[in-house]
This record gives sequence, C-alpha cells and structure tokens, in this order.
Amino acid sequence: MSSKARKLRDQDINPCLEETDGSRKCLDANNYDKAMCSSYFQRYKNCRSFWHKIMIQRRRDGIKPEMPVAEERQTILQAIGGKPY
Repeated sequence: MSSKARKLRDQDINPCLEETDGSRKCLDANNYDKAMCSSYFQRYKNCRSFWHKIMIQRRRDGIKPEMPVAEERQTILQAIGGKPY
C-alpha cells in the first residue's frame, strides 16, 4: 500500500473513513452503478463539509492540529448529539 493510501486509511487524518468505506462497499455491491449509491455519496460529502468547517474554524482560532484527532472528533460528535450528517 502506498504512503498516500495509508494516510487516507488513518483515522487521525481522515474523519470520514466510515463514509468512504460505505461508498466503496455500495459501489462493489451494485456493480459500480453510481445511481444506486447516491445517498452514500451525499453522506460522504456532508461529512467532508462538516469537518472542513471545523478545520477552518480551528485554523482561525490558532488551534493545532487543525483537523482534530479521532478521540477529539468523538468528543465533538458526542457534544452535539451524534453525527449531523
């Protein structure tokens, strides 16, 4: 596995790993018919948008790292009552 692929599989780097896997499994199960997986794609887009906004706000506030690590993301999601996407 390439270093880029390993990086994308790292939970501390990729906050939408679960959504990524869901999209891939849907495509595999539906013979790569994208129309059958639009809800998975939308969930992934919403996830990326949510965490991008968090990252931008942390950057503005001078918080490092800009993307919260997996443990911190769980705390954030619990504070707002679960995944908003």
